[in-house]
Amino acid sequence: MATLSVNIDHVATVREARKAQNPDPVAAAVLCELAGAHGITCHLREDRRHIQDRDLLLLKKTIHSRLNLEMAPTDAMVRIALEHSPTIVTLVPEKRMELTTEGGLNAAGMENELKGVIQTLQNHNILVSLFVDPDLKQLKAAAKIKADYIELHTGHYANVTGAEKAAALDQIKNMALAANKFGLGVNAGHGLDYVNTPYIAAIDFIEELNIGHSIIARAVLVGLDQAVRDMLALMKRQD
Repeated sequence: MATLSVNIDHVATVREARKAQNPDPVAAAVLCELAGAHGITCHLREDRRHIQDRDLLLLKKTIHSRLNLEMAPTDAMVRIALEHSPTIVTLVPEKRMELTTEGGLNAAGMENELKGVIQTLQNHNILVSLFVDPDLKQLKAAAKIKADYIELHTGHYANVTGAEKAAALDQIKNMALAANKFGLGVNAGHGLDYVNTPYIAAIDFIEELNIGHSIIARAVLVGLDQAVRDMLALMKRQD
């Protein structure tokens, strides 16, 4: 069974709408752990639109599960990662005007740049994952530059319907298998919700799902504890 890492960015989004102290994403992370989440994910963006440096500092000191730091592959972000030592760093592309991450990292076109970042983080005992589209050339590049994991971008799968959705699911299955053969660990995420997640959770070799928006949205209605438990229950049905 895949494990669940809850992305708490959108708790911080609500806080930053008023530049207030609440809701506190660190408190939310603790509640997620108590509800059974296996890890916590946060994205420290260069423009600090939601998660702040303070949040990362306190998350590292507070949570007991895995901390996954999503970040752009820049020198400034690498320095922050080395300071806080998350369990794993997931390197993602960033555009200042995007509402959310719009696609996977072009690992195949950034091999030289990414190789140095990966080596630096690994030298400090931080695992490195690359957030990539389910495309064979991206997986080959990730293996070539010795990433530990890839996170398969499930956004296209989440946004299409019918035969196109079935084809997208098959592509994710095939790429999970390929990544495993390349010696890469496999995570997945983006656009996963209470309807489409079970099909991804059932895929062989996917170790962890990173899910944020749908859980936080459900938590507004039923509470964070229940929202996390509901997602875990969906995932367990595929075990």
